[in-house]
Amino acid sequence: MDQYGVVIDTVMIDNIVQTNAQEAAGLLNLNLVVRTLVLGLLPAWLALRYKPVIQGFKIELKSRILILLMLIMTLLAVVAPFTAGYASFIREHKITRMFANPIYFTYSGILYAVQKFKSTEVTALKQTATDTVEIGKKLKNELIILVVGETARADRFSLNGYTKETNPELRKRGVVSLTDVSACGTSTGESVPCMFSVMKRKHFDRQDALHIENALDVLAKNGVQILWRDNNSDSKGVAVRMQYEDFKSPTLNPVCDEECRDIGMLSGLDKFITAKGSKDILIVLHQMGNHGPEYYRRYPKEFERFTPTCKSSDLKNCTQQEIDNAYDNAILYTDFFLSQVIDFLKKYDDQYETAMLYVSDHGESLGEHGIYLHAAPYIVAPKEQTHIPAIVWMGQHFDYKINQLNPYRDYPLSHDDLFCMLLVGFEMDSKTCEARRNVLFQNQDFKSTREK
Repeated sequence: MDQYGVVIDTVMIDNIVQTNAQEAAGLLNLNLVVRTLVLGLLPAWLALRYKPVIQGFKIELKSRILILLMLIMTLLAVVAPFTAGYASFIREHKITRMFANPIYFTYSGILYAVQKFKSTEVTALKQTATDTVEIGKKLKNELIILVVGETARADRFSLNGYTKETNPELRKRGVVSLTDVSACGTSTGESVPCMFSVMKRKHFDRQDALHIENALDVLAKNGVQILWRDNNSDSKGVAVRMQYEDFKSPTLNPVCDEECRDIGMLSGLDKFITAKGSKDILIVLHQMGNHGPEYYRRYPKEFERFTPTCKSSDLKNCTQQEIDNAYDNAILYTDFFLSQVIDFLKKYDDQYETAMLYVSDHGESLGEHGIYLHAAPYIVAPKEQTHIPAIVWMGQHFDYKINQLNPYRDYPLSHDDLFCMLLVGFEMDSKTCEARRNVLFQNQDFKSTREK
């Protein structure tokens, strides 16, 4: 709940459906149970138990007509003096229809069911970027690790100017923090498939995206060996045609205490890389990151450096300082995890062109303007939910150098750019990326064969 109210649209219903038992348990608390009983079930029972007796047809019709006339007169009295203002506001903010319509939940439920039914229909996978070609002189094969973060916001990274030192390890490793990056959604279910899709945010449709090749498909078709490791919910349909490993349990993840840690996803990667030999490799690591509201569970005890911390899933029981500290400790653990990813890649600097890219799926509201968590409709979502961190590290033989990227650290980028960034990283180009080439192809020696 926030100042905008709750909009139960198809995205929100999809978030509910995809919530697993572990995530749901993190939201349950005594206050929620009491509120549901007192403000939900009890009034519903009373309404059913003591509902008014239906009168005759004429009496009921007269009563409803009278109420309708009163509502129309009230509406005219409120709206008529401000017609111009209302007209322009509703035209620019069409989402207001969701708040005005009491049965929007029912409409969204039906629409969601129709979308799901269509998604099960057998449809040929639409090809993407079929003109992809290798460019430049390949001296070594690429080894790139893409870390997909969870619920991290850019302004909580000390690399971006945050007053608390939440990035002590990354600061030592010569990374570039891209400071102006926007998410294409405010929930994992929307953002993760969107960031790998060739569709832009404004035109993204998740059901359509399931039937269109994404960035991983294009790379795989062009010889890149891909592994997706997940310590979150899942890949949201992105990696269904790739090698996929679930690290949410001790079965594969060797670093588990009260929950399995992101650092465990590095276990056994040497074996995977050795097995692929002299081929380009992309490894995607999908973090648990800062998934809320139980931020204090997202990091081992030794990373609780900012205190006191919120130890409850019911954030209203905590002070703002406690919430901030718990969240910042989780960022601190991500800093450590990313530093270990970099140190892992450094071992392969002589054999591969190595690089790491970290980008969060979406941000998080921590009480600003009375808003908490995420998944607000994008059109009204606060910047805390859409302004995300992105970190780049490059090995000594990578085609780009840090000094080439530094001038672009404040350049406005978004999830829309990830598709082409991955192609660029693997020395590939396509007309699909033509619009962004001036930004992504900064190295004058790194050009498409069509441009030479």
